[in-house]
Amino acid sequence: MATVGRNIAGPLLFLNLIMYAIALGFASWCLNRYINGQTNHPSFGPNGATPFFLTFAILASVVGIASKFAGGNHIRAWRNDSLAAAGSSSLMAWAITALAFGLACKEINIGHRGWRLRMVEAFMIILAFTQLLYVLLLHAGVFSSRYGPGYRDTDYGVGAGGEPMPKGGVPVTGTRV
Repeated sequence: MATVGRNIAGPLLFLNLIMYAIALGFASWCLNRYINGQTNHPSFGPNGATPFFLTFAILASVVGIASKFAGGNHIRAWRNDSLAAAGSSSLMAWAITALAFGLACKEINIGHRGWRLRMVEAFMIILAFTQLLYVLLLHAGVFSSRYGPGYRDTDYGVGAGGEPMPKGGVPVTGTRV
């Protein structure tokens, strides 16, 4: 049974979900202040990367939270068909988080930012690595079926007796519509 990957991916999924929710809250607050024209607020400085970073941080957080719902379904079912949705959505969440990570590095390089913006930067940097670890854990079944649902499982069309079932269910003869 593939409990090793499941036992590690479950808590990591929950941790990432909480971190994405916190990052979404802080990034939304900062973007709200920025849109209201409060650019002289202590959270902002003469930093041209701020609106781009906040946009990508919010996008990464929303996509990350949505991918965690697909991941929760996969942790519950732990089959190949749920792995497709969880794997693809978590890979997209990681890609957008990696873009936000790059902009966070640019924000740090430019400087002049408040503590809330630093929090969003820190969460995006941490999430870039924990989300990558989560994606790798989801696809650990490639190496061994001990770590996840094996990619070579062939028991999907097999019924209770071991005989393959027809696609349409139980065949009915002699009926005409």
